[in-house]
Amino acid sequence: MTTKTYFYPVLIAAVIISMTACKSKKMVAKPQEPTPVATTPPPTETKPVEQPTSKEEEPAPAPKPSLKFSNIQFEFNSGVLRTDAYPVLDQAAAAIKQYPDVKFMINGHSSAEGSTEHNQQLSEERANAVKTYLVNAGVSGDALTTKGYGESKPIAPNDTEAGRALNRRVEIKPIQ
Repeated sequence: MTTKTYFYPVLIAAVIISMTACKSKKMVAKPQEPTPVATTPPPTETKPVEQPTSKEEEPAPAPKPSLKFSNIQFEFNSGVLRTDAYPVLDQAAAAIKQYPDVKFMINGHSSAEGSTEHNQQLSEERANAVKTYLVNAGVSGDALTTKGYGESKPIAPNDTEAGRALNRRVEIKPIQ
């Protein structure tokens, strides 16, 4: 009983002390003196230089950037995007939006595991998953066409897991 008698007053005192210590204190800052502004002399009058109007000196058109995106990876037997594909898709969406008149082909691929029919369906699902991501990122769906190639266009041998993982991909290319 004596422990409770001492405990409550100590607890109340601690709360009161912490409340007064937590009050916000305004910091008084010393006003800064204005810095002097340097004056510049008025510009002197000069005659404009005449530019030749010859068509020979027109600047060359800027080269189009490469709009081929790859390394969009998927898990085994899945049409669900891997999270490490999101940065590539975000870059692709930003680039595609800069060229609203260009049409793009989204090519889906799969590894050689499973039946040919299943791999064809899987590659189409992967291409459609990328299209859905890009449309959700603000790209016009009219600018995107999808095609599944199944296991017909591998970029690596299908005899190792690393090679099969590389073949589970989607590529985005501008249509010529």
